[in-house]
Amino acid sequence: MKFKRVLLKISGEALMGEGSYGISPEVIRFLSQEIQALYNLKIELGLVVGAGNIFRGVAGAASGMDRSSADNMGMLGTVMNSLAVQDGLESLGIPAKVMSAITMLNVCEPYERLKAIEHLERKRIVIFAAGTGNPYFTTDTAAVLRALEIKADVIMKATRVDGVYDRDPEKDPGAIRYHTLTFSTVLRDDLRIMDAAGISLARDNDLPIFVFNMTEPGNIVRAVIGEDVGTLITN
Repeated sequence: MKFKRVLLKISGEALMGEGSYGISPEVIRFLSQEIQALYNLKIELGLVVGAGNIFRGVAGAASGMDRSSADNMGMLGTVMNSLAVQDGLESLGIPAKVMSAITMLNVCEPYERLKAIEHLERKRIVIFAAGTGNPYFTTDTAAVLRALEIKADVIMKATRVDGVYDRDPEKDPGAIRYHTLTFSTVLRDDLRIMDAAGISLARDNDLPIFVFNMTEPGNIVRAVIGEDVGTLITN
């Protein structure tokens, strides 16, 4: 087993499935089954889910909203998504805890680093909601921050394509996949795998990021056990 403790980053858009908005029950079911395979391998797993299927703070700010207010709305959207994922996991008998950077005691636990590590050690899946709890920080940066705090071995960045390419593979069938990349190359070439703040934080703390296609059944297990099904980004 290549990695023992993993932070999985999933975009909010991924939860829409074929829809244009909201949460697809079919996607939640598929995601929960994929995570169940990791759980059965006794992988300690944390999740960060975006909110692009509900509300994007940057988009709200672009349309005239105050950026802080818009980002707060986006963070609340991540809580909704996290609760949906928790429900999907628990329906399969997998213990899962949502921990939010914004305190809402009637809905989920407040985020506390040592408590999160305790959940992981007790083989519970921890879903980190509400980003960092601060505006102007994306869920990508929150994923790196939480991964560092729980001492994860790697961040698994779930996408629709099997890694990072030199060109858009959905538009150019001749695009070439990178098997490995350095953080410096990602920043220099503006490859937009994550926002620059998240990439810089991972680089400065030597935290690898693995980009892979989660829409392919079984890929998450292949990625975690070290198969070449994506792009590994390191120093």
